Amino acid sequence: EKRIYVQVVSWWMRLAGNEEDNKLMFSLECPLRFRTSTERLERKRTVVSSATDDEQLIKLLKSYGSNKIRTTKYSLLSFLPKNLFAQLHRFANVYFIFLAALNFVPVVEAFQPEIAMAPILLVLTVTAIKDLWEDYRRLISDRFINGLRCQVYSSLQKDYIEQRWQDVRVGDFIRLSCNEIIPADMLLLYSSDPHGVCYIETANLDGETNLKQRQVVADLPLQGVEFTPESFHSRIECENPNNNLSKFRGYMEHSTKGRVGLHNNNLLLRSCTVRNTETVVGIVVYAGHETKAMMNNSGPRYKRSQMERRLNIDILWCVLLLIIMCLTAAIGHGLWLQQLKDPIFLVDTETSPALAGFYVFWTMIIVLQVLIPISLYVSIEIVKLGQIYFIQNDLALYNDQLDSRIQCRALNITEDLGQIQYLFSDKTGTLTENKMVFRRCSVYGIEYPHEENARRLEVYEPEENKVTGQSVTLRSGCSARSLSCRSVNCNQSSVSLHTPKTYATIMDKAESNQLILPASLSPQAKEVVPDPELVRKLDCLASPAVSVSDSSSRTPSSLELTYITDFFLALAICNSVVVSSPSQPRHVVARIPLKSLEDIKLMFQRMNFSPFSALSAFSPPQTKDSPRSFTRRLFARGKAGSFTPPAIPASSTKEGADPDQDVNLETSNPSHKLDSSGSENEENNKVEDRETEDDLRDKLAKLDGAADGMETSTEELDTENSADDELLYEAESPDEAALVHAARAYRCTLRGRSPENLLVDLPGIGCLAVRLLHILPFDSNRKRMSVVVRHPLTGQVVVYTKGADSVIMDLVSLINPPSLLGDRCSHIREQTQKHLDSYAREGLRTLCIAKKVLEEEEYELWLKRQLYAEASIEDREELLMESAHRLETNLTLLGATGIVDRLQEEVPETIRALQRAGIKVWVLTGDKQETAINIACACKLLRPNDQLLTETCAALLQELLMEVQRCGENWSEPPSAGRSAESSSGAAAGFILVIDGRTLDWALQDELRSDFLELSRQCKAVICCRSTPLQKSEVVRLVRDQLKVMTLAVGDGANDVSMIQVADVGIGISGQEGMQAVMSSDFAISRFKHLRKLLLVHGHWCYSRLANMILYFFYKNVMYVNLLFWYQFFCGFSGSVMTNSWVLILFNLLFTSVPPLIYGVLDQDVPADALMELPELYQAGHTSKIYIPRTFWLTILDGFYQSLICFFVPYFTYAGSDIGDLSFGSPINTSALLIILLHQVIESHTLTWLHGIVLLGSGVSYFAFVLLLSLWCVTCSPPTNPLGVETLQMSQPLFYMVCALTTVVALLPRAANQQTGAESIHSNAGVGGPSGSTPTGGWLAPRFQESQTVPVQEPALLWLRR
Repeated sequence: EKRIYVQVVSWWMRLAGNEEDNKLMFSLECPLRFRTSTERLERKRTVVSSATDDEQLIKLLKSYGSNKIRTTKYSLLSFLPKNLFAQLHRFANVYFIFLAALNFVPVVEAFQPEIAMAPILLVLTVTAIKDLWEDYRRLISDRFINGLRCQVYSSLQKDYIEQRWQDVRVGDFIRLSCNEIIPADMLLLYSSDPHGVCYIETANLDGETNLKQRQVVADLPLQGVEFTPESFHSRIECENPNNNLSKFRGYMEHSTKGRVGLHNNNLLLRSCTVRNTETVVGIVVYAGHETKAMMNNSGPRYKRSQMERRLNIDILWCVLLLIIMCLTAAIGHGLWLQQLKDPIFLVDTETSPALAGFYVFWTMIIVLQVLIPISLYVSIEIVKLGQIYFIQNDLALYNDQLDSRIQCRALNITEDLGQIQYLFSDKTGTLTENKMVFRRCSVYGIEYPHEENARRLEVYEPEENKVTGQSVTLRSGCSARSLSCRSVNCNQSSVSLHTPKTYATIMDKAESNQLILPASLSPQAKEVVPDPELVRKLDCLASPAVSVSDSSSRTPSSLELTYITDFFLALAICNSVVVSSPSQPRHVVARIPLKSLEDIKLMFQRMNFSPFSALSAFSPPQTKDSPRSFTRRLFARGKAGSFTPPAIPASSTKEGADPDQDVNLETSNPSHKLDSSGSENEENNKVEDRETEDDLRDKLAKLDGAADGMETSTEELDTENSADDELLYEAESPDEAALVHAARAYRCTLRGRSPENLLVDLPGIGCLAVRLLHILPFDSNRKRMSVVVRHPLTGQVVVYTKGADSVIMDLVSLINPPSLLGDRCSHIREQTQKHLDSYAREGLRTLCIAKKVLEEEEYELWLKRQLYAEASIEDREELLMESAHRLETNLTLLGATGIVDRLQEEVPETIRALQRAGIKVWVLTGDKQETAINIACACKLLRPNDQLLTETCAALLQELLMEVQRCGENWSEPPSAGRSAESSSGAAAGFILVIDGRTLDWALQDELRSDFLELSRQCKAVICCRSTPLQKSEVVRLVRDQLKVMTLAVGDGANDVSMIQVADVGIGISGQEGMQAVMSSDFAISRFKHLRKLLLVHGHWCYSRLANMILYFFYKNVMYVNLLFWYQFFCGFSGSVMTNSWVLILFNLLFTSVPPLIYGVLDQDVPADALMELPELYQAGHTSKIYIPRTFWLTILDGFYQSLICFFVPYFTYAGSDIGDLSFGSPINTSALLIILLHQVIESHTLTWLHGIVLLGSGVSYFAFVLLLSLWCVTCSPPTNPLGVETLQMSQPLFYMVCALTTVVALLPRAANQQTGAESIHSNAGVGGPSGSTPTGGWLAPRFQESQTVPVQEPALLWLRR
């Protein structure tokens, strides 16, 4: 019936009139389509008050999850089965459990079953205890969080009562006060703020400390009567729980069937903190594990490292080797039984040789089980935890300014840091500071260079510091932290940057008359020195006597003044900046009267007086000659006259000014001319007999004096500058903050913000209340932001838009047919584009500012579509995008801004070191091509002798590839003497590929991928500009999968998350754009320069330590197992052993397991100073020269050799004697222990007291165990009896002679190889050799053959000599 009703109504509306408008009106009253209850519940959630009487709705609310959270994995009963099941996912554990069970079979039993169970039980127990401890810590945290208290409304007691967080359910009303943490995802229904605003801090959620505004749901009372939950009878329909923190879709349907859309600004998320708001009330829509915060809590990231994958392959080789050895023993035993005649000892003659060989095969599997390193996986985890501990506590990676250190979020890929081959970096906030400072602007097609501001930002070191060869970075004189790159000219390849200098040093020189500072130099980079010409033009608005007449060309036209005023008004209001003051910190509720705008608002509220309506009366009465009256006429008039201001010093004419700017433009322009209705609005908007600004401030002062007897400074009210100093702007992005501060420098000050109004000071006009109609927030797809306001002077509906120049320029309207006004707009556009190109070449971030005037009917029609899109649940993003596109068209270009984003310190050195280490650096940015190239020049990614490849398209791709290959062959020739110095500086000529987003779309297609990759491989670096977040991730995935290389991605913003997650190693920088990148990363750092030590030092160490430790584990297991294997040739391959079973099991599990852990955590094959100064040493890691198949098999062969020596030296020594099996095995075990421990000493590059204690402890523990076993054990290892064996052997000198000889002969090749390797390094480095000699051969040869003039610094030289 409902569907028929909808069809009939739609048919009737099509007959009645405009189908589109009627559809929009109808969609606001009823759903777009009806579904059954089951279909609806699958797609969205229904929430009502928990006090409802509807039984069906009560059941529905109870079906939702509670607010109790449980992050533990186990309970008391489920711990053992769950933990055991989790550990059985490891193949090694399953394998050893199988062997332990196999030992219970009598025919294949090798030794006592309980002894066979010891290794696997020990490993499982240690892992279980670790998991239990971690789970217990989670349990304590859960209990604390679930036990927190909050105020929940009780329908029985008709009041708010305290309840634990875990007792909160969906549909409950919760009341929160300032500084309280939000217990669940709530829909904001009431705020004590008179405008329905709630301020929250999301630091616990995403790390951002700036305050964010949340708004009470529309159509609900904002102030007055306290919110009563009994009166709430609306129904909420919203999307099902998801982990998207930035989106929330739904609508609220009132009892009157009216519907209002819900969005993210209405939602208070769990874990956020209420700030600057006394009381808020909300209804819970998501609770517990269904909240967005909990759904984003995925815990530590897990990635499989490349070394782990290679380790699994080598484990399989060991399994194959084990099978071969067991098959050999099985075949040998069968042949031995066949040839055995009249045995003098007991032999089972009833079993056939084939069956006996089969039994021996499984017996040998049990005996040789230690060939598979059961403790290796546990040891690797322990070593990685130790490595992470030292990385996190490295003071060189600590940022004292931000009080932050490196975070290791992925615990199992530390060794991948030492194998990176490709590095993909974002630009803004990663290579640069992301601390934006307004640099220059263009308005009305006229460029204002702000030269004084440029001089303020460029403060240099004295010339004598340049000869130190230090790096090239520029620091702003107004901030000791922020750094900058000077404007460079890439066409001339002149990159001139200077070393940083702190503000304190500059001020010291200024005080001693060594340096002259601009008058406005401040420690705060937010201060902007205005351009004097632009100030002069703005002063025309404040002129008390104005006359509209044609005057000199130095006098601005009224059209130009309109552009300038609109330009700065857009800078001030087109943002989401929160205005606060120092006297109202976020953790204080009590307010000092008249210290900020909030105080004035509260005082007006006490007197039933609206501040946003009253503050519009801060201007004097509208007399004929007042500035306000002139400005109102200026915006209402369509022709551009000029007026004569007071005498102003002459200034130079600006570049780009039109000589015909004073021509009378009388053509109709809806953006600058009002019709008759506009004139009537002007008359209606005039307020007669208003109080003057001084009178109103006097009244405010009197009210303040009477309020609570608190004092206030009259100077803060009398002087505008002091009032401005109290304003604090908290912006979501540094760009917004820079533009608001720039507008404030020109006295266009944003003083306050509410959901419906903005308070703005305009020069010469005073404080105005700007009606805020709608906000279209910034979108990474749209790349722009817009606000819809009612102009405070004209009453028109105006859209102000700011965004990327590539987008705004396409949306600017072109007037047809051509006219004088059209020529003017075209001229403005052309000049602005020239200025944008100039800004980009200087490395500035560019934004365009535009506006659009809407007719009332046009705005009403757009508003209907927008409300419909906001109230939609399905396809909401598409509808909102379409609605924004309808609004943001046919714009009028006002101007453009250039913002400097200064280079971080030591970025050039870091990139140079990474390139010397063999890492290719790619820059993926969304900026313009010119900006990206300029930053590449500044950070030395692009050198003067490099050749840029910018004209890339599908047709030229193959041609460029052939040209690069041809030039590459020429450049690959041996360097001449003239190029040796160039090579030494790492500045060898090469190709730099610069590709934009559109071309990248073509290059990523299947048919062009191979050519693009080949071209990229031939280039020294690649710069991808105008790239989207999706393109960034696709590029990383393409290089990672197709080239089979190790990739690292580093970024700082939400747009870098996909790239970070795709790369093998993702690194987030905790910068100015929140913590999204950090939360998605494997490692988090605070500065780009930290990559240098993280990769070159810690990455090299982690890879070298872990690779050598794994090889050592394989070596010692193979070496010891082969001792048992050689013995089989002398016992008929029966599976017998010449050692005690307890010693056999504990030898690798206990006696020799701790030294490799110390080695894996503390060993340093190369000192940190040498690694920093010789980045070429890093290449051994990313070319996998340490842990490769060749080194693995050499290690296995070394183990075979040492086992042969260790077995046959005692064998030939005791040949022909009557020594027993256990007595024969005693010197073999002792020699094996000494060989394995001393082998560790030879391999170690760093020996400390801790190494000595561990090595000594391993030896002492072995001797103590075997001696105690020999003294007290009688039946410990049946059928053998170890009683007295070890004590007898250790009392004979021959025992010690055999052990010493065996150890020396076994380790002699290893020691000689180490000495030869050290001499090779010494020779290849040219240390101590004749001057100018060319080293050849060895693993350091490529680095030194590249140039003979590479200076080896002192720490590296000392290491090479050692």
